[in-house]
Amino acid sequence: MTDTHPFDDAIRLEATSTHVRRGRTHPEWANMVGPFGGITAAAMLRAIESHPDRVGEPLALTVNYAAPIADGDFDISLRAARTNRTNQHWIAELSQDGDVKTTATALFAVRRDGWGDTESAPPSAPDPEDVPYGVPGLVRWTSLYDMRFVEGPMPGEDGQPSPSSTTTVWVRDAARRPVDYPALAALCDIFYPRVFLRRGGVIPSGTISLTAYFHADQQQLDGLGTDFVLCTAHANTFSRGYFDQSAQVWTRDGVLLATTHQVVYFKG
Repeated sequence: MTDTHPFDDAIRLEATSTHVRRGRTHPEWANMVGPFGGITAAAMLRAIESHPDRVGEPLALTVNYAAPIADGDFDISLRAARTNRTNQHWIAELSQDGDVKTTATALFAVRRDGWGDTESAPPSAPDPEDVPYGVPGLVRWTSLYDMRFVEGPMPGEDGQPSPSSTTTVWVRDAARRPVDYPALAALCDIFYPRVFLRRGGVIPSGTISLTAYFHADQQQLDGLGTDFVLCTAHANTFSRGYFDQSAQVWTRDGVLLATTHQVVYFKG
């Protein structure tokens, strides 16, 4: 019998009714408070993917982290708000014992062939094989990824403030699990808080809202397989206890898989 990957264990959901999925938190995805936000986003997306009325592939996902998720079972309720000819709008709500912990909206779409162009360009970076392995190690879930920092590694105990909030890092699943849409959603939240880098140390902080835009179609994800992706993130502003983060996820041959934006609270 083959062991199940921790990612698949964490997003395994049981249909308790047509519109409700039940899951359970996984200890290997523990964060400073509750589970890693990326694994929660992945579970929300998987819940919608599993619905029999779902049409198309994920195009956008917004997850609002309303309250910490406690260890144990949770329920995700689903509602298709509207289905159009080529796109479908979903509303999802994660709760524990009737207490809402996370809300999400998602856009699924039927992709069609047509003209395209990418104006953005990936940051300059050496091949991942030429970059030393280095996991931040602050929280448990980071050990599940192979991270190789090109720029902006997480500061240590004697870290100094940085004038730049930019981190660029090669990432792949440590056990070589292929990238699918839930895994891509998790990768959109792979970065430690930008305030750590700017302030030079660990600052109490947490994501409140994350939006991911999925540019890759299923064929591109299948072609990626288990290879590294290049993830880069920066903040635009820190103001009155909140900062934002803009990030991109690229293949090594320059295909933009996803763009993502989030807002984060911090203390100090």
